Amino acid sequence: MNMQKETHTGAGRSRFSIIVLSITIISAVMVYGVTALLMDIFEHKQEAKHPFFRVVELTDETEDPAIWGQNFPLQYDAYRRTVDQERTRFGGSEAMPRTPTEADPRSVVARSKLEEDPRLKTMWAGYAFAVDYREARGHAYMLEDQTFTLRQQVAAQPGTCLHCHASVYAPYMKLGDGDLIAGFAKMNAMPFEEARHLVTHPITCLDCHDPDTLQLRITRPAFIEGIRAYKAFQGIENYDVNTMATRQEMRSYVCGQCHIEYYFKGPEKRLVYPWSKGIKVEQMVAYYDEIDFKDWTHAETGAPVLKAQHPEFEMWSQGIHCRSGVACADCHMPYQRVGAMKISDHHVRSPLLNINNACQTCHPVPEAELKARAERIQETTLHLRNRAMDALIALIGDLKKARDAGANDEHLAAAWDFQRKAQFMIDFVESENSSGFHAGQETARILGESIDYSRQGQVALRDSLGTP
Repeated sequence: MNMQKETHTGAGRSRFSIIVLSITIISAVMVYGVTALLMDIFEHKQEAKHPFFRVVELTDETEDPAIWGQNFPLQYDAYRRTVDQERTRFGGSEAMPRTPTEADPRSVVARSKLEEDPRLKTMWAGYAFAVDYREARGHAYMLEDQTFTLRQQVAAQPGTCLHCHASVYAPYMKLGDGDLIAGFAKMNAMPFEEARHLVTHPITCLDCHDPDTLQLRITRPAFIEGIRAYKAFQGIENYDVNTMATRQEMRSYVCGQCHIEYYFKGPEKRLVYPWSKGIKVEQMVAYYDEIDFKDWTHAETGAPVLKAQHPEFEMWSQGIHCRSGVACADCHMPYQRVGAMKISDHHVRSPLLNINNACQTCHPVPEAELKARAERIQETTLHLRNRAMDALIALIGDLKKARDAGANDEHLAAAWDFQRKAQFMIDFVESENSSGFHAGQETARILGESIDYSRQGQVALRDSLGTP
């Protein structure tokens, strides 16, 4: 009896010891887990307080992005990825191999748009773009592709081109002895080959960021002057973009420094953005008409015509994203989490290659649906663009026949003006790299206007020649 009692007592003590030990172990694990969590939270808070470590000192003369990368390795790593060549359905730069030459050492280029659509050669007849025009590649190639384009061989291009194809802030400051605008004017007036020796990098950190405060800033004089003229048109005098723009505005303006329509003014080739009458396409045409400007005389028709450049900023300004307060960087450089830090993705690219971060932050819709919506806009744009191109080519053909038959300038003048407008409007869409997505309705309107101008040009030509 006693032995049985002692056995039960021993078993009870054993179970009690196991329970105590289990509780102790569980408590220790929980304490360890909570401690680790608190330490992780503390470390992340410290990371958030100190988003970078100042390994090197940065100044207004620090052009090399690799030096900035010592302080900002995450951003620099993403910046280096702009060498990627990945095509979307309606745009992007699919890599095309080529055999390097002494004159052009590139072993890879983007596909030729002229080969895809020979009508472009007719539209640009007599102009350098009829010789070489390719899909746009990433920022890593912006200086290389401008340096080696065949356009350099058929036309004497000025140093002005480097304003949007190179890191020019430090070279401008050196040329101007500390005066940014004076340096800008000097480089504009140089031949491209001479000015090319003054620059080393494509766009770098210095072009968009103050090295002391890291705040966004505008370093391109043509944008400083252009946005001042546009704000004056809106009734805001003496606008200083670097002191008066909001931070969200700056997240688009730094992109708008280069992704714009422009022209070279006078023999000094000063870069000017034609915004004093507004930034819609017909407002820019009105500006060019007022100053009697032409980019060249069309080789087949004799018309004084215009060449649109890359007006992404102007087109985006007419779209729903701009009206909703969405900046260029929100889609092309969306925020991403890296540990405790929130940083902008410096791998600048099409949002369609980064839908999760670029689009789904605001649009809780499946990726496939968002992609389909964007491509539907682009598909419609392509259809209208082709209709507008056909109409323009028909007008050019009629003008060429009339000119070859002996029609004089007086007979052709009205039709020339319609060609000038129709051509610039197609070119405005053709040269804008969103394939209509930035402002779908505005793009459709512009192409519709272009079709109408081409057809009006044919009617005007018939009326002036007295033909049925």
